[in-house]
Amino acid sequence: MALANELKVFAGRSTPILAEKICQNIGEEGHTGIPLGRARTDVFPDGEVIVKLEEDVRGRDCFIVQSTCQPVNEYLMELLIFIDCLKRASADRITAVIPYFGYARQDRKSEGRTPITAKLVANLITAAGCNRVIAMDLHAAQVQGFFDIPMDHLLASPVFEEYFRTEPMQGKVAIVSPDPGNLKVASHYAAILNADLAFIDKRRESATKVEMTNIIGDVAGKTVLMFDDMITTGGTIAEASRILKEHGCGPIHVAATHGIFAGPAVERLLKAPIDRFVITDTVPYRDTLKPLADRLRILSVAKLFGEAITRIHLNQSVSSLFKTNGGAGKR
Repeated sequence: MALANELKVFAGRSTPILAEKICQNIGEEGHTGIPLGRARTDVFPDGEVIVKLEEDVRGRDCFIVQSTCQPVNEYLMELLIFIDCLKRASADRITAVIPYFGYARQDRKSEGRTPITAKLVANLITAAGCNRVIAMDLHAAQVQGFFDIPMDHLLASPVFEEYFRTEPMQGKVAIVSPDPGNLKVASHYAAILNADLAFIDKRRESATKVEMTNIIGDVAGKTVLMFDDMITTGGTIAEASRILKEHGCGPIHVAATHGIFAGPAVERLLKAPIDRFVITDTVPYRDTLKPLADRLRILSVAKLFGEAITRIHLNQSVSSLFKTNGGAGKR
């Protein structure tokens, strides 16, 4: 009960279910579970957002759970307002728990006269009054360095490893990286799961179009596991699955931390020769995913976040929760 009095976890509108699960996993062994903090977010007729706390946070260690997924800008603004609200209510420490960190792909100037928006977002979160940030599987690991406050980068790999260790696979297994930039991550899973390794030579022609040419490695007759940090429009994995089938592979399974499924993703992936999609709940399930329901498996990262929050609150090390496995994928 003492922990519940000192520590408060609030949910933004993007991730209320995940926040509830995280609260159930907060606490030391044998004494887990705290109530979700009481707060309300209202939207004025003109679109402005206001956050109202419905309990005292003075001197408390406060955490806000909010993924900046679709609608990205709306949820980002709500997060900033939530931080400001807690700061003005005299919270002792404010930590933004951002399971999916939007804008992480805009981590560098890929051409002239373009912004580095990931750095801008980091500055906004800091300027709002945040003291610490927790995120999971950043698309570009260097985004950690964009923050001038402590930033903990958790990895979903323990969740995927536990799932695929217990999930029966047919025959020989090949871990396939959909592009060379994700090869270190694929190598990690290949070693953990005692599987073969292959990767696809991918050339990006534009922000929405990729060209895939060759497969480096043998996939013929093998069950394929593809790991990536996110599924956005589905173009990369749809094209990768087509090429893998042309090279004679068996069943194809795709695992990704963040199931964004933007634009034509669902329609595109319905046509792809992929047997199963395994994602986490960093981004909430939407009704638009129903056509994929029979091929979709959603794993929860609540336990990882719950343990991280507990350790941060108790001033314990959280490094064991985010030991690098090669970093997040590249755009």
